[in-house]
Order: sequence, then C-alpha cells, then structure tokens
Amino acid sequence: MIVSRHLVLAAVAIAIMLVGCGKSAPPPPPKVEAPPAPAANEDVKRLATEIYVYAYPLVVMDLTKQVMIAKTPLNTFQHRRAFPDASSTDVVNPNVDTLSSQAWLDLAREPIVLSVPDTRDRYYMMPMLDAWTNVFQSPGKRTTGTKKADFVVVGPKWKGELPGGVEEIRAPTDMVWLNGRTQTNGKADYAAVAKIQDQYKLTPLSQWRKSGAKAVHAPPTPQTGVDAKTAPVEQVAKMNAQTFFSRFASLLPGNPPAKEDATVVEKIKKLGIVAGQPFDMSKLDAATAKGVEDGAKSAHDAIVAAAKGSTGDLRNGWTIHWDLGRYGTNYGLRAVIASFALGANAPEDAIAPTTRLDGGGRPLDGANKYVLHFDKGKTPPASAFWSLTMYNDTHFFVANPIDRHAIGDRERLNLNPDGSLDIYLQRDNPGKDKESNWLPAPKESFNVILRIYWPKQDLLERRWTPPGIQRAT
Repeated sequence: MIVSRHLVLAAVAIAIMLVGCGKSAPPPPPKVEAPPAPAANEDVKRLATEIYVYAYPLVVMDLTKQVMIAKTPLNTFQHRRAFPDASSTDVVNPNVDTLSSQAWLDLAREPIVLSVPDTRDRYYMMPMLDAWTNVFQSPGKRTTGTKKADFVVVGPKWKGELPGGVEEIRAPTDMVWLNGRTQTNGKADYAAVAKIQDQYKLTPLSQWRKSGAKAVHAPPTPQTGVDAKTAPVEQVAKMNAQTFFSRFASLLPGNPPAKEDATVVEKIKKLGIVAGQPFDMSKLDAATAKGVEDGAKSAHDAIVAAAKGSTGDLRNGWTIHWDLGRYGTNYGLRAVIASFALGANAPEDAIAPTTRLDGGGRPLDGANKYVLHFDKGKTPPASAFWSLTMYNDTHFFVANPIDRHAIGDRERLNLNPDGSLDIYLQRDNPGKDKESNWLPAPKESFNVILRIYWPKQDLLERRWTPPGIQRAT
C-alpha cells in the first residue's frame, strides 16, 4: 500500500505535538542506586584515633604560635602591661596575680640567649614548654634565684661552643614557648613590673657574641594564610584528617618525639605518616581512607567531651590536677589539657584547684552566700603567694562595686580571734567589718580558682586539700 507523503508528515507533526504535551513521553531511565559507602577499616580507625590524640598538642601549639607571631615576631617578648578587667573577654580564666611576658623561640637557626635582671627578690618564673607542651625548664626565683642571669637555650641538634657567663638550657624541640610571669601586687605595681619586663631580653647567639647583651630583633615576617582571629583549637576542629596529619608530619623533623614515645612512633609509621612529607589519603583504598577520617573525628570528639568533664582529682568539691606540665606517656591527659588550658604550669611552679561546687556538691550560685574557712595554720601552703579568683559561668571576671576579682595572702585579711580565716563569697557586701575578706560574686552561677604559686611539699605530696566552700546560713 502506498502512503501519501502528506499523511506521513502530518503523523510526524502530531507525534511531536504529543511529546511536547507530555502525553507520550518515554519512560524515565531506571534509577541507579548509589553504591553504599565503604565500611571503615576498624583497625585503621583505632590506629588513627590513637595517633590523633598523640599529635593533637603539637598541632595546637603550632597554630597558637602562628597566631601569636602574626602580631609579635619570633624570639621577641610580648608583654602584658595591665590586668584584664570585667569587660575583657580575650582570655578565659584570666589572673590578677602576675603580668605575662611570652615569646616563641625558633631554635632551628641558632640558640637564643635569655637575659633576666635582678628582680630584687620579686617572684618571677620563666617556664619553657617544648612543642609537645611539656615544661622542660623553668628559670626563676624558685630554681635560679632573682639575681641577674643569662641563659642560652639551644635546640636538640645544636652543637658548638658557648661563650662564658651563660648557662646552657637544652630544649628537646626547635619550637619553644616561653611563658613568663612576674608577680604584680595590684594596679599600683604596674610601673615597677614594666621596668623589670623591659629588662627581659632575647638575643640570637650570633648577635650576643658580637654585642654582649644587646638584643637585636628581626622585623616582623609577613604571615600569609594565617587566621589570627579564630582560636587555634577551633581551627584544628575544622581540619580533615589529611590536613591534620600533614601538618603533624611537617612538624616532626624539628620537634622529634621523646624516647619514651618509641611505641607510638612505630604506629605512626604503620599509618603511613612520614616526617616532613604530606600525608596523601588519595593513595589509600576507600575502607582505609574512611578508617583514617573516622578515627580522626572520633579522637577529636573524645578530646572535646573529656575537656567538658572532670580530668582531675575531686576533693571537697575542688578539682585538682597534680601532674600537669610533664605528661610522659599520658597522651590523653596531654591532649585534653591542650584543648582548654594550653601552657599549664608544672606542679612545682603552681597548682590551681578549681571548683564550681560547694562542699556538698551543689553548684555555686550568686543567689546564696558562702564562706571558705581555713583553720589556723591551714591556709594554702605557698612558698610564693596564693590567691582565690572569682569568675562568672563563662569564666570571665565579674563586675562589682569594689572592683575586686581576687583575694589572697597579699591583701590585708582580717583573721578570726582563734587565728582562722574566713573568706566571704557572695553578691552583696557582707558589711564593713567583713569587707576586707569579701570576694564579690555575680547574680548567677559562678566558679573560682585557688592559685598556689611555688607550692610547699604538703601540697606537692597531696597532704593538703582545700576545704569545701560552705553555704552560709
């Protein structure tokens, strides 16, 4: 049968119209299900978790250094000249006992000479932290006295002859955080402390040989790619596994693990981390890569959770850390402290019990009145001094009518007739006869820190414990 050409064209036109109207559209292609995500290699996950915890303090230290040297060059002191006030929120748990003098030392190029003046018996300390957050040396009144002195800090690989008149301090890593503190007795003492701070000097050894004790500082080096606004721990939290472990690997050559870390060093090799080389996860199979990523996330979540809990010894409502500053193989504690208290002192320099509870285990609240009572002869055992500092629930100072944020043995405290001491923690003024012993509290919940500088043996050997804070009737 012969079909008219016009009929064929008409049929095609109708078909096109029907398709355009959707009446005869072809069926959709079959839906292809995405393949399920590969299961993580559980052995790799456990390995990555362990290594992340081990590496965390080193990465946090490096980021902290980068943030700080964006404002102050390496091998240069950054001095705090005044205490924070109740409006300040740049530092959590600030203290009004000492003014800080901090510096980041880079020993990869050459040793650095630390010069300190005669402080005329004023208490000061210059704790030095290695890249893993361990305090390896602490010049100051407790260890070296208060006379004028010069110390040369050398890196782990440095070899050479030192000039006379300097005391060698060998650092275990090229990165060193010098976290100095100078006793400051209130605002009236600022000028005297500033004169001392101005005499703290850091001098590269090559310059020292040429000029004696003249500090010569390099101009600030422009820092590219540095986020100086976001807290270092928050920057770490945003890192994926590849970024984190690559940064860790880049830091290892100049900051070698300690001898007691031999076991974990073998595990680092097993995971494929090589000192000085980027960690490339693209070379891993899917299950291994997921294990690494899941392990890093699991470790970070565990560190954050532990930091929100209690990591110390609980006594009379106080949480006490007896063993900070030198962590050995306690990598978990080291990581947790790095997450919220980076730069913790060694116990010989300071122990700082903290509490947000009264002696009965109830949260401290400004709606109540409290008393901290020390029996005669049982005040905090400090060879230097002690203080009790008040904070609100976000760990900042509390605005109050007498502008007092801490109280301690440098104040004119009134003793009871039997020689005991009462400190009043409450919102309202307890009256003229008790005001000298009053530490003002906020309206809401609060917490306090009892700082004890240069603790005596009773505290170091755990024979002394702060009494519980009691609710007043």
